[in-house]
Parts: sequence; C-alpha cells; structure tokens
Amino acid sequence: MSITTVRRFHALTTLAIVFLASFILSCALGRYPVHPMTVIQLLLSRFLPMDATWAPQAETVLFRVRLPRVAAAALVGAALSGAGVAYQGLFRNPLVSPDVLGVSAGSGFGAALAIFFSFGAALTMLVSFGFGVATAVLVGILAGKPRGDATILLVLCGITAGSLFSSATSFLKLMADPNNVLPAITYWLMGSLASIRGRDFVFAGPPILAALGLLWMLRWRLNVLTMGEDEARALGTNVPLARTLVIAGATLATAASVSISGMIGWIGLVVPHLARMLVGNDYRILLPASMLMGATFLLAVDDIARLVASSEIPLGILTSFVGAPFFLYLVRRQGRTA
Repeated sequence: MSITTVRRFHALTTLAIVFLASFILSCALGRYPVHPMTVIQLLLSRFLPMDATWAPQAETVLFRVRLPRVAAAALVGAALSGAGVAYQGLFRNPLVSPDVLGVSAGSGFGAALAIFFSFGAALTMLVSFGFGVATAVLVGILAGKPRGDATILLVLCGITAGSLFSSATSFLKLMADPNNVLPAITYWLMGSLASIRGRDFVFAGPPILAALGLLWMLRWRLNVLTMGEDEARALGTNVPLARTLVIAGATLATAASVSISGMIGWIGLVVPHLARMLVGNDYRILLPASMLMGATFLLAVDDIARLVASSEIPLGILTSFVGAPFFLYLVRRQGRTA
C-alpha cells in the first residue's frame, strides 16, 4: 500500500470519526440539553439491554424530536454532497452542482404547487419528489441522442428546465395568498429541517440510501468517465449506461433531499472542493469523503440554525453565507496557481 493511499485512508477514517462526534453532539445540543454520554447510552439502549439511568424527558426529546432531525440533516448533507461530486466527475466541470439538470428547481416547483393547493405535508413531499424526478426525465428526453457532446447538451437542457420551473414557481408566488400561502412557499424554498419527524425520514431515507449506494458502486467508473468518452470506451466502459446510472443516482438523491428539506444551496458545490483538497481526485476515496464532509457540514449548519437565535434561521441562508465567500476564495486561489 503506497504512502498516498495510507494518508487518504487515514483522512477518510478521521472524517468518519468527526462525523460520528458531530452526530452525537448535535443530538445533545438544543433548548433541552442532553449530555453526550446520555445520548450514547440512549442510542445503545435500542440494541443492548441497559438499565435506565436517564430522565424520561431525555428519551422523549431524543427519539421523538431531535434524532429524526439530526439523522435527516446528516442524510441530506451526504446526499447533496454525493450528488454534487458525482455530477462534477460526470460533466468534468468543478462548477457543477446538484441542480445542474434542474432537479432542485423542479422539486421546488412541485412543493410550491402542493402548498399553493394546500395538499398537506405528506403529499407536498411526494409531489416535490415526483417533480424532481420528472424534471431529470424531461431533460433526458430533450437531450435525446445527440450527435455532439452529450454532456454539454444535458447541461443546456438542465439550465433551460431549471429556468422554466423557477419562473413557474415565481408565478405561483405571485398568485398565492400573501397572508398564508406565500409565506409558507417562501419559507419552504429557503430550506429548513424544523418540521422533520420520523415519518419524513422514513419517506426520504430509502431512496437517498439507495441512490448513495448506487453512486458508491459506480465510484470507480467515475474515475474512467473523467478521462473523456473516447478514453472510457477504449477502456471497455459502456459510457451511455454509466452516464445514465450516475444521473439516476444523483437525481434520486437530490430530489428526495429537496422534498424534505427544501432548497439548500452550495453544499453540493463547495463540499466536494473541500474533499478534493483533502483526499485528491480519486473518486473511490473522494465520493465517500464528500458524503462524510457534507453530512458533518449540514449537521453544524443545522445546529447554528436552531441555537443561535430565538427563531430558526433557514438553512439556505446560512449555507449561502458560508458557501459563497469560500467559493470565491477557491476561484481566486485556483486563478493564482493557474
């Protein structure tokens, strides 16, 4: 095993430890604080026989309120980061994010439409998820079988679809009741995990885990796809099939995440760059590293959102405050080294 491989493995192990520590700390923090050791005991009590040495209130707060939200934050962060790094490898463009095919805009329009017609929380998530997946399918149909570069046509169709759904969402906001419906649509579009409950995690968890599992199995093919279509074909890769599977995994992860958390930007764009600086460009390591860093990052952002002020701050605002300046720093840094 080479020195570089050992260093990358150690970096991945460190990221996993930091994630676990952040997960436990996030479960402990809140208006009703729970000691981290108590959190560990409560979590282990679900699998091992243990004497109850904790207050009943701590168990109620952890399992009914805090754990679903913390688990959802970790899952959404991992999903958006994994989708972002997969798209960046597929399109060979470091500026690509999970909404490159318009999936986030489609999911946002679906949620706004459901809120506009007062469909309820469960149906809103379902409609949002359906519109996100349908947007990716629509982009694939519009792209068709190109004679030129397929990736460029996919990006152009994705930008067009995203612009169309963003305009449709703006029209719904214009038509919505300004006293009740408009604030609900606006707040949802800014991203939040405040209303997450166990049923939401059950709804979004399976598709996100399935999507991340698919991307995990394709991580070595991403290394090949970054070489270009001709080189990938020469190495025996079925490029159209590999591209379709990567897009399917990234789309499923993004649509399911947006359906429960709203639109949270910058994670899928900035976190892969951080992971790349730490572990390099090998997608066998880069993909899991991005997932772990994305999960840890959104856990920290969600902690700030629910603790720093008396009323919760939407996650999309916080990620923009962090992501935009850091991305400008990366652009200037790469410009100096070019």
